[in-house]
Amino acid sequence: MDGVDELYRMYSADVYRYLCSITRDASLSEDLLSETFVRAIRGIGGFRGDANVKTWLCTIARHAWLDEMRRRRPQLSYDDLLAGYVEDAAPDDTAKSALNAAVAARAKELLHTRRPVAEKVFLLRSQGYSFAEIAQKCGISESSARTVEFRTRRWLRETLQQEGFCDD
Repeated sequence: MDGVDELYRMYSADVYRYLCSITRDASLSEDLLSETFVRAIRGIGGFRGDANVKTWLCTIARHAWLDEMRRRRPQLSYDDLLAGYVEDAAPDDTAKSALNAAVAARAKELLHTRRPVAEKVFLLRSQGYSFAEIAQKCGISESSARTVEFRTRRWLRETLQQEGFCDD
């Protein structure tokens, strides 16, 4: 059991922060943190070491979050997740909004006008990928991925606000 305790002690704070960043809900993040480590313990035998442990745990956390969103709202689509991410709200809250489809459609149109890497970084992050995973997939540094995502989200939110899609 020492290995599990050590794993939790070393990575739980990082995984929790990651979960908070995608759920925007501390209570849900705590629940998902527990679920993440339960899944990690069950799947430790399948860990091949292709990624670092933190990335592996964040991937498990992302899947736990997506499973929870699908459980809560079976009709939740990728567009709902994207709209929730743009609006800076939890997807299960924004799924109630009639504007979701319009926000997501306009966000996709606007993203197509950006550099391909900005679009890819933003879309991967809206799907819950960690910055380390995004950096690896895009061939950029983790800090570049963070900067690109931040600037793209800010630009997108400001543009959508000017067009009347999002609250100020």
